[in-house]
Amino acid sequence: MGSANKGYEFLSEIGLSSKNLGNYVGGKWKGNGPVVSTQNPVNNQQIAEVVEASIEDYEEGLKACAEAGKTWMQVPAPKRGEIVRQIGDALRAKLDPLGRLVSLEMGKILAEGIGEVQEIIDMCDFAVGLSRQLNGSVIPSERPNHMMLEMWNPLGIVGVITAFNFPCAVLGWNACIALVCGNCVVWKGAPTTPLITIAMTKLVAEVLEKNNLPGAIFTAFCGGSEIGQAIAKDTRIPLVSFTGSSKVGLEVQQTVNARSGKTLLELSGNNAIIVMDDADIQLAVRSVLFAAVGTAGQRCTTCRRLLLHESVYEKVLPQLLDSYKQVKIGDPLEKGTLLGPLHTPESKKNFEKGIEIIKSQGGKMLTGGKSVEREGNFVEPTIVEISPDAGCVKEELFGPVLYVMRFKTFEEAVAINNSVPQGLSSSIFTRRPETIFKWIGPLGSDCGIVNVNIPTNGAEIGGAFGGEKATGGGREAGSDSWKQYMRRSTCTVNYGNELPLAQGINFG
Repeated sequence: MGSANKGYEFLSEIGLSSKNLGNYVGGKWKGNGPVVSTQNPVNNQQIAEVVEASIEDYEEGLKACAEAGKTWMQVPAPKRGEIVRQIGDALRAKLDPLGRLVSLEMGKILAEGIGEVQEIIDMCDFAVGLSRQLNGSVIPSERPNHMMLEMWNPLGIVGVITAFNFPCAVLGWNACIALVCGNCVVWKGAPTTPLITIAMTKLVAEVLEKNNLPGAIFTAFCGGSEIGQAIAKDTRIPLVSFTGSSKVGLEVQQTVNARSGKTLLELSGNNAIIVMDDADIQLAVRSVLFAAVGTAGQRCTTCRRLLLHESVYEKVLPQLLDSYKQVKIGDPLEKGTLLGPLHTPESKKNFEKGIEIIKSQGGKMLTGGKSVEREGNFVEPTIVEISPDAGCVKEELFGPVLYVMRFKTFEEAVAINNSVPQGLSSSIFTRRPETIFKWIGPLGSDCGIVNVNIPTNGAEIGGAFGGEKATGGGREAGSDSWKQYMRRSTCTVNYGNELPLAQGINFG
């Protein structure tokens, strides 16, 4: 891997070398596109090279995938669940090196890297159980000797386009369920985390091969926007799940809608934590620290706005500032590090530009606000005192920047929470039952995730994950999210000899 990356020998444990073919097409590894290098955000030095997909690779892969779908959708759902169970076992066996790879290539600390891989393992377990519960309804018919029932059938192929910040967990949310529902999966990983895409696909490919199933059931590409656009335009892909910015997500949605396809969108977040006058202050401060600083502020569920009741403002802020001073910045693979680097040099430049905009709009820096003087993409965790009406507060700055503002009443706090275009996650800290139930009710938070006395991040897989408004409206992982990956047929069966019509119509 080169002297610059001495100590990363674990990469060979998951089938990676200094130069890698980045595309799993028709059960074979190939690459006829450009050669790119993937970099360690700690020092921006090359980890390895990857050969991306050409459009010809893509077309070959989709043809094979469509053909494999004819086999896969006829496998009984519990048997498909058994394959996903084996994928979970394969991930368990490589949990540590895969987690290390996530930290190395993406930049999140090791505990979060391992936690991300564990999330896919958990999704595999969830999907195995789900494979025996893809139930439809039996509906009473108004006509004699008739019955009505719902059938759920596979869509065919599900396209999954993932982002750099969760380079494999979001695949798991989609692919585990899509597979047990009888769909083939076409995955385009983030262009800046190709090694994770390759390592994950190798594990899935081994399971398919071991079970004598077509490798094309799971087709993966490393590549840029050209491959993403091909997926969005492809009429062979009924559902496209996209995770990324609202801007690009809207473009994907318009492209897919134009061909009458379906989209599942997980886009930007601009998440608030509200601390009421009766809140457990220490619990709130710990939660805000994790939610605002975790993953260097590069989670879609990162807390970006902290709303403090005026009576606790001077209690919360000093404790929070003190906790920020204790955050250790450094290599995410080193023990004790709480804040790793931003993902790319461009991310660091966006942070610096964002800070200048914040200052120009009246933001007062309480701590941080600068890049760290060392190699790599490190920045200081930042707290800004600012008006909720400032334009920058309405936008998502993808870094460890927390806006702090005060409020007087619960109603005012809800109005501030709901005043941004995004609607992903939200949280309130309070002990009053009436406040809790107002918060989760129709006049409370307008987000898809509405928490009480926990942070905005760290969602469990058992619930549906997703948001409203500019966040896209999609739902992934638990609850009944599986229904998005299937087509529903309402079936009426006449087992008699007469032809009575609905609504009592007599047609002569």
